[in-house]
Amino acid sequence: MALSPLIGRLVEALRCLPGVGPKSAQRIAFHLLERKRDAALELARVLEEAVAAVGRCESCRTLSEDARCAICTSPRRDPRTLCVVETPADMAAIDASTGYDGMYFVLMGHLSPLDGIGPAELGLDQLERRLDDGEVSEVILATSSTVEGEATAHYLAEMARERGIRATRIAQGVPMGGELEFVDGGTLARAIMGRRDAI
Repeated sequence: MALSPLIGRLVEALRCLPGVGPKSAQRIAFHLLERKRDAALELARVLEEAVAAVGRCESCRTLSEDARCAICTSPRRDPRTLCVVETPADMAAIDASTGYDGMYFVLMGHLSPLDGIGPAELGLDQLERRLDDGEVSEVILATSSTVEGEATAHYLAEMARERGIRATRIAQGVPMGGELEFVDGGTLARAIMGRRDAI
């Protein structure tokens, strides 16, 4: 079936979402246009507002509407423990299910030289400054257990050790090749509680 130009553009735009292929994008587009026009307009308004207003926290680099996110400004968080994650989704998963009460640093990815992602793209200069200020005594490396996640954890462990900071790696229960945002809360809780020294 040939789509009109505007519907075709909508389908292509929806394909930018993770896990949405051509058929799913077409199904979503038709659903919004056939049954949920009010919801589609609200989605468009909120998406436009979020894109304009949401930036990165200046301390941990997570997505935030404010200069510093709610976690970084909370007086109840332990500034001596810093959990390094790849994405804001990983941060949310750990914070929602593990009882972890320390601070975070969000890389917004992992080291991947083939994709042109090195230390500069992950904000590691900012992480180095944070480690150099002397407040952090343990860095929890909560990167995914993919090849890139493991390489990133190794690099970060060395960075922490050079400064005399304990580096631990989340442990049991996280499957090899798994992404943290898709791991259940109980498994994540065990992984945080059973962390071990990296390397």
